[in-house]
Amino acid sequence: MKVVLLEDVPGKGRAGEIREVSKGYAKNFLLPRGLALIATPAVKKRVELRLEKERLEESVDREKLVELAQQIEGKEIRFKARIGAGERLFGSITAADVAEELSGTIGSVVDKKKIDIEKPFRQTGSYEIAVKLASDIRPKITVVIEEEEEKETEIEQKPEKKREKEEKQEKKKRKVKAEKAPEVKEDKED
Repeated sequence: MKVVLLEDVPGKGRAGEIREVSKGYAKNFLLPRGLALIATPAVKKRVELRLEKERLEESVDREKLVELAQQIEGKEIRFKARIGAGERLFGSITAADVAEELSGTIGSVVDKKKIDIEKPFRQTGSYEIAVKLASDIRPKITVVIEEEEEKETEIEQKPEKKREKEEKQEKKKRKVKAEKAPEVKEDKED
């Protein structure tokens, strides 16, 4: 079945291209998601007009994107995270986290979908990733994940909490003993 792709589809083609795909793939995946339309002369013409309009808008936006790419290029974003065994993080650093931090750094909003990472980061280290601003504009940034230093107060509180817990257990034991002791005395008095 011939279809006109409305958006870029990985492995199939770019927006505006006419592709031959299986009927099931077209009816069950491409058409319901709005990624393609069945190729008819009217649809082809409509898609061509839409693509031309998008190209014009993109050329205007392109200047802004190039400027934004220059701001982003080479930036280093640092994250501090709690570390477990084997330098693995408690949780992970996702594209949304990177986008939020990058947006704060450059003062312009970057969508999490533009951050090109395969899987969330789960270990400490330095990672170089691309930001997809346009098909050919992909500035690189460095994401550094470091171990979060525990605060002194947290370290001091841990023994205190342990001591408090032990004291509570000790009080419980005394209370239980105190409750048992009067019962024994009462039996002797009778």
